[in-house]
Amino acid sequence: MGVGPALPGAQSSQLRRRLVPAPAAPRPRPNHGVLRGRLRGDRWQPQPLASTLLAFCLYGYLSGVIGRSWAMLFASGGFQVKLYDIEQQQIRNALENIRKEMKLLEQAGSLKGSLSVEEQLSLISGCPNIQEAVEGAMHIQECVPEDLELKKKIFAQLDSIIDDRVILSSSTSCLMPSKLFAGLVHVKQCIVAHPVNPPYYIPLVELVPHPETAPTTVDRTHALMKKIGQCPMRVQKEVAGFVLNRLQYAIISEAWRLVEEGIVSPSDLDLVMSEGLGMRYAFIGPLETMHLNAEGMLSYCDRYSEGIKHVLQTFGPIPEFSRATAEKVNQDMCMKVPDDPEHLAARRQWRDECLMRLAKLKSQVQPQ
Repeated sequence: MGVGPALPGAQSSQLRRRLVPAPAAPRPRPNHGVLRGRLRGDRWQPQPLASTLLAFCLYGYLSGVIGRSWAMLFASGGFQVKLYDIEQQQIRNALENIRKEMKLLEQAGSLKGSLSVEEQLSLISGCPNIQEAVEGAMHIQECVPEDLELKKKIFAQLDSIIDDRVILSSSTSCLMPSKLFAGLVHVKQCIVAHPVNPPYYIPLVELVPHPETAPTTVDRTHALMKKIGQCPMRVQKEVAGFVLNRLQYAIISEAWRLVEEGIVSPSDLDLVMSEGLGMRYAFIGPLETMHLNAEGMLSYCDRYSEGIKHVLQTFGPIPEFSRATAEKVNQDMCMKVPDDPEHLAARRQWRDECLMRLAKLKSQVQPQ
């Protein structure tokens, strides 16, 4: 998953006003956060916590899972994290939620990093002043909702106060870097670092550069993600949806068509992934699967390419996601998980616990 969709209508407008105050305000300050550590070249140099120098700025939606997860991940790497919001209550709420989540992770034996939970929590604090928050910063991570204009205003504001050393990074799941960072003075320092929801349990981070992003920006961000235990991958050039969502949407598209045409029920469709493809893809990707399912990739293509092309030609157009099909799928889903907040939250917690166990298994059996 990546970051959720933009908030609709008045809710989105209200959030935009809260995060980006009017220019006349004495100190217009959207949501924010910061982390410290040292990076030389493209490799991290361990240092005592008291002398770490890199600042991570969490410029975002502190009540959301993405912002909290980034803060927790960077603290797990031994970095000081500062959170900023124009509403101090948002900071207090975020700090309390982070404390609760990290305590639960410690109890479950799933806390990341070598530091204790109290040591990690001591690295996360709130900052009431954006200038102080970004002072000495080397990396700023934005994670507000998917609203292009909101994000552009935030990056324009940051662009005016940072120096030539700071990386400006967005958590967007689909907005193109060429639009997101257009017109910025520090465009060479801009990059998308798109996490997968929930980021604390799923380590992949897509790194997507602007056409003018400097190679050193990509290298430094890659090293930073590795340092905090994430698994960064490089998207060589920008494309709509990046890589993860293009693959995800291809699956969703065909899944929807198969259900809509009455070929399979929604629940059986999900079984194909959870008890079939998903089990295999949890350890190896589709290309390696092809390689292993024959005597190498060339053998696979010789054997199966014509059959694959034949099936692909039967795929239909992009689905309209009609209300009738949506209601059919929703009815089937609600038989398993009712769509009230309590049941959905419980199912998400179960999902996250499963992901924690899977991550432990992968760390034991997969070569690093």
